[in-house]
Amino acid sequence: MDIIIQSVGFKASEALEAFVRDKVSKLDHMSDEIIRANVTFYEASKSNPENNICEIRLEIPGNDHFVKKGSSLYEQALLDCIDTLQNIIQKQKNKDKNNRRSEEPTDALDSM
Repeated sequence: MDIIIQSVGFKASEALEAFVRDKVSKLDHMSDEIIRANVTFYEASKSNPENNICEIRLEIPGNDHFVKKGSSLYEQALLDCIDTLQNIIQKQKNKDKNNRRSEEPTDALDSM
């Protein structure tokens, strides 16, 4: 999985980039279908105390997963995005698993 990190309006520190790579790489263990993760950090309006925004787009075959979260810290916004994406991936896995079960014949004798 490729991880692309963009920071709009500021230069992301090496520590932030290492933190991103560590946390986002854990998503790759949940699904083999992830091709790329685009992580974008930017600052929203100054009037909002949770103005540090993190967006993550997971590119997978079919529909991409996109999450956008804000917090007072970029690290916390990233963790919120990761938690949401883990839930989305788990729901998708369960949905796919249930679809495969419903397609299987319930009894081999029924098909005769």
